[in-house]
Amino acid sequence: MPLGDQGQCNGIVKVIAYRPIDGRPMAEVTEIAVLPGRGPDIENRKPGKREITLLSAESWAQVCGELGVKLPWLFRRANLLIEGIDLSTTIGATLAVGCVRIRVHGETKPCGIMDQQHDGLRKALAPDCRGGVYGQVLAGGTIRVGDPVALLP
Repeated sequence: MPLGDQGQCNGIVKVIAYRPIDGRPMAEVTEIAVLPGRGPDIENRKPGKREITLLSAESWAQVCGELGVKLPWLFRRANLLIEGIDLSTTIGATLAVGCVRIRVHGETKPCGIMDQQHDGLRKALAPDCRGGVYGQVLAGGTIRVGDPVALLP
């Protein structure tokens, strides 16, 4: 599915989540408003380069396969579960997520909370950017489940 002259659609938003309060479980939603300099408008994230987090559905499946258990993707505590794009190739680039533009700044490093979720999860997430990426919202809007995702030129 083309996105005009702005890139070729390679992926899709499968699921969306946010943190209602630090330390609490993630909550799934079907759409979320994101703002430049803020990220998801209902999340208590600090502004900066880590306004929104993305996780690859394919990488999550690899992690679960390696651990021999099907874990809820919410254990990773990311905002967007994306299918069809190798997120390790997006660092330093801009993604179009529906009408929203996100500059991907880096790999999301798994922390000790991952092993509280499931023993060995932190180690399984570490290689090949399997823990996902984080980015900054350049152009805001509403992201919906099913929105196309494209790496912009």
